[in-house]
Amino acid sequence: MDLSSRLGRLDAKLGDGLEAVLRRHHLRRLGNLGWTDALSVPEEPAWWSTRAPVRRGNSVDVLIDGAAALPQIESAIRGAREYVHIAGWHAEPGFELSRGDGATPLRDLLAEVAQRVPVRLLLWAGPPVPAFRPTRQMVRRARDEFVRDSLVECALDRRERTLHCHHEKIVVVDGNLAFVGGIDLTSLQADRHDEDSHPPRDPLGWHDVAVRLRGPAVADVARHFVHRWNDVTTDHLAQPAPPPPAGDVEVQVLRTVPEQVYTFAPRGEFTILGAYLHALTAAERFIYLENQFLWSPEVVDILADKLAHPPTEDFRLLLLLPARPTTGADTTRGQLGRLLEADSGSRGSGRLLATTISAHDQGSSAPVYVHAKVGIIDDRWLTIGSANLNEHSLFNDTEMNVLTCDPDLARDTRLRLWSEHTEQPREAVAGDPHTVIDEVWRRIAQDQVRRHHDGLPPTHRLRLLEHVSRRTDRLQGPLRGLLVDG
Repeated sequence: MDLSSRLGRLDAKLGDGLEAVLRRHHLRRLGNLGWTDALSVPEEPAWWSTRAPVRRGNSVDVLIDGAAALPQIESAIRGAREYVHIAGWHAEPGFELSRGDGATPLRDLLAEVAQRVPVRLLLWAGPPVPAFRPTRQMVRRARDEFVRDSLVECALDRRERTLHCHHEKIVVVDGNLAFVGGIDLTSLQADRHDEDSHPPRDPLGWHDVAVRLRGPAVADVARHFVHRWNDVTTDHLAQPAPPPPAGDVEVQVLRTVPEQVYTFAPRGEFTILGAYLHALTAAERFIYLENQFLWSPEVVDILADKLAHPPTEDFRLLLLLPARPTTGADTTRGQLGRLLEADSGSRGSGRLLATTISAHDQGSSAPVYVHAKVGIIDDRWLTIGSANLNEHSLFNDTEMNVLTCDPDLARDTRLRLWSEHTEQPREAVAGDPHTVIDEVWRRIAQDQVRRHHDGLPPTHRLRLLEHVSRRTDRLQGPLRGLLVDG
């Protein structure tokens, strides 16, 4: 065995050991908080969170990519009659929610609306040290610009856990309409205003997803904003009343709220973690995940077990991840190596397909960053929100996801996403999921790899995720988790 192989085996062994320590740490921490059930395996399949209310009578519209979502957000803000509440990781005063002649910067849009209704903007204050952006100086400048010569109220939230942030992205208008998802109102890192065709963009494209929510579940989103706002400011906003029914979809609003950060949740909330782990455990036919990161050992444990002991012969695990995550690239690759190893030992193997996307135009290509946070299981479970599959989002950042077990909405969302990514008509991806994954997704992704190896230009945006077979760099994920997850 050469030196590289020996180092790889040592790295994997140490990674396994550190992950075991991290799992025990999480179990001990959540046990002390009364949240052990978020990590436990239920006796019966659990599709709904047992710790969040199920709200009936909602409408849910899935908005895929920024060019679809951002103008809808702008229209809702312009039409506000009572108030506008926005909470996010970062927002830029000059960001435009629509494009073209006469587009209005976010600062001007909010200032205009604030002349007739209250407009409140709650932003993460930035890291205590300028290790990464947005720095606190950047955020303060943005705050000053939002409130300059306007009635907009902008509060900066410094109540994060060490080395973590406020990551949720929510907009609430008049208490009867909310947007929840992964789209930030900023051009920091890249332009969020991408289209479903993903033409080449500078510096890179950006795939993201949000939901537009109407009905009683909006009150859960609105209440969360009010809780945070009241804790951060000296205001005492009243708790919102649930709006009337607006559809027939059942919805849960899920959160990550770390303990000892807010008075309204002193023991925290970890319903996103519990919902993911329980639904992944219950999966029988397929799991489809779009996510920016795949670090969590608890999540990967379940995925690896599904591959090693598939619940059905046709079970498939399909992943859409960025080619180069902004952080944690090697950590994600190490966890993918675990999954590939589990898949190679299962009956027949080939149940795992890890992919990414890029933009292409007349033989040229450009990156498309996968920032969406989407989970679809068995066409019966759908979640969309801000939570990544890592320790930050599942244990330590503030996050919000929307969950529904509506089979029509889950399947429709899957077909829309699969049609976009495979560049195939909807009917071409409407067959049995395992057949579509094997004969459409895999065929296209593998063909693009062959073209690349043969020195030919790309003809499709879909491709296999490179370096998945490298089972190295296992140490970074659990080591990072132990260092920052106190």
